[in-house]
This record gives sequence, C-alpha cells and structure tokens, in this order.
Amino acid sequence: MTQKYNIAVAGATGAVGNEIIQILEQRDFPIDNLFLLASSKSKGKKVEFRDKEIVVQDLSEFDFAKADIGLFSPGGKISAEYAPKAAKAGCLVIDNTSHFRMQQNIPLIVPEVNANALDEFFDDENRANIISNPNCSTIQMVVALKPLHEKAIINRVVVSTYQAVSGAGKTGMDELFNQTQNVYANQELKKEKFTKQIAFNAIPHIGAFLENGNTEEEQKMIDETKKILDEGIKVSATCVRTAVFIGHSESREFLGETNEDIFDKYSQLIKHSIKPIICIGESSKVREDNLFSTFITEQLELFKDVEDELIIAYEPIWAIGSGITPTIADINEVSELIKGLCGNVKVLYGGSVNKENASNLLNNSNIDGVLVGGASLDPKEFANIAQSC
Repeated sequence: MTQKYNIAVAGATGAVGNEIIQILEQRDFPIDNLFLLASSKSKGKKVEFRDKEIVVQDLSEFDFAKADIGLFSPGGKISAEYAPKAAKAGCLVIDNTSHFRMQQNIPLIVPEVNANALDEFFDDENRANIISNPNCSTIQMVVALKPLHEKAIINRVVVSTYQAVSGAGKTGMDELFNQTQNVYANQELKKEKFTKQIAFNAIPHIGAFLENGNTEEEQKMIDETKKILDEGIKVSATCVRTAVFIGHSESREFLGETNEDIFDKYSQLIKHSIKPIICIGESSKVREDNLFSTFITEQLELFKDVEDELIIAYEPIWAIGSGITPTIADINEVSELIKGLCGNVKVLYGGSVNKENASNLLNNSNIDGVLVGGASLDPKEFANIAQSC
C-alpha cells in the first residue's frame, strides 16, 4: 500500500503556491491531508484540489506537528520565521525562497544533479530538517551542465538568462498585463514593480545591484552553482527580465542537444496539449557550403510521420538579429523542402523580420506567417508589421 503524507503548503495563495498545488494534483502525489497556509488576509479563502474545496488557514496559527512535509514559498522573511518552527515540530521543510540556500547546514538540492547530498542529510540526527531548492535559473542550468561536467571538468560558464515576469510574482504579471493594455490604448504606463517599462521591453536588472557589479539574481546563480556542482567553477551571469508572463529561458551553445532531444520535447508538449513552434535553420557555414538541404532534412527526419499539424519556423541562424534576410528564392526553396518532408505543416519565416520586408515575406504563398523577434520590442514597428498581414 502506498504511503500517504500530510502536506502543508505555505504561501498557498501566491503564484508559486498555486503552481505547487497544481503539480501535486497533476502528479497524483500520495496525500492524506493537504493544509493550505497563507497570511491572515487570505484566511478563509477556498482553493479547489481534487474536486474538493480546501479552506486556507492562517500560517501563524497552524500547528506543523500535523504535517509530514512543508512546501514553503511565502517569501524569504516569512520562511525565515516559520520554516525553523515547522522543522522543530517534526515537519520536513522544502523551502523555495532564497533565505536558506547558502546556509552551510542546509542542503541545496536539484534531484537530477546532487540528490546524493540528501544521504548525509538524512543520516544526521541533528539536521536542521530544512531542504532548500535553488533559484529557478540555476536549476535549469545545472541540469544541463551536470553530464558535461562528468565527462570533462567545466572551468567556466557564461550564461544569459531571459526571465518571465512570473519570477516577480503576481504583481509583476499584473504590471506587464496593464502596461501592455495601456500601450495599445495610448495611456500612461505606471511603473511600480520594475525599474523600467516592462511591456515590449527587456530589462537587464533583476534584484538590487551589489558592490561587485552583479545584481542579486546574478550573484545567486554564481553562488548556487558552486554549492551544487563544484566550488571551482567560475560563472559569469547576465540576468534579464523580459516581457513574457511565464517561462524562463537561457542562452547556451554546444550542450549536445540532438534532433532526438528536440523531438522528445515536442512529444511531451503535445502530450500536455501545448502546441509548440519547431524552429529550424542553418549556420552561415552550412549555407556557404551548400549543405543546408541535407542539414534541414536531418533536423526534420523524426517529424515526417507526425499526423498532427506542425508549425515550423525557418530561422537561418545567420539571419537572426543581423538585419540580413535571405532572398525570397532562398526562403521558397527551404519552404518547399519543409512542405515536401512534412505533409500537414504551416511554415513561418523568422530572422530579422521588420516593417520593410514583412509585406514581401507575407505575400509569398510559400510562407504562412512570420516569427518576429527584435522588432516586436518596438510597439510601432510591430504594429506596422501586423498591418502588413
């Protein structure tokens, strides 16, 4: 018989707390009792879980002796006060805030990378009973770095992150929503959560700037990577807040991502009713060597037998952000190749799309749409492109 646990979620009414509750339900976690905890302002609210309504309780009044596991994401200051109390009451705390991450006696865990650190933790009878998880951008980076580090020691990492406003909580998401509306309505843009306008913008500023020139977010990635992976790794991080609601990304190259990996990601997204855009394209060297046809055919080999409609964006790497676009003849050649390989497909073009070339691109019968990058950051430019459709 599967063991069931009493679970407490601290910060249950926040954006992260809501995600935690959804994941518990999606993964059918073996739960006996679920306690949803938040501030006194949220006390009495009802949250649906497994077709039942659970009443939110006041965190300050809860007896953590009732819980086996506490999933904490109420903010650093709140975790600092209540996580030790919960741990002392016998509840195993897994904390999502930054407060405990760099404390020596608290393990910082990414299960796919350093789960073995928990062996020593559970063997210690005097343990703090708190496990911390890293910054979201650190997590996705160290998962990618771990197998490379095992094959050949990594000395230095240069990373740029592009982080959604969800990382700033509900207030950040609301600010992006309101500013976007106001841009199109030609109304005043209020800046409260972010230092600059976030709508149609990218801000290389997440957290306060430190004396060493890094922001707090960048320093977290540096320190946490060392603690999790290897103290000897040098990390140079640039963290950028982008005008995206949910979903962080990071730039990386030479991580060994194969066509099989891309197809597996596509399959997982389809399984969860998410329709992705598959981006393909060749480097300048592949184009110069006239190998692009073979290169693109290999990229799409696994997609030939997909029955569902595919959306494939042709983005020649050499054109992205360069201001250079292929000729219509070049684009037609690739579009015809894609449509010949994959039956049920719409082809988009992406790569330095702007108001000057959008009309010609969209009037081409071989192109079903465009994927707009840098030009989308300028509302007027983007509007001009939209009017070309």
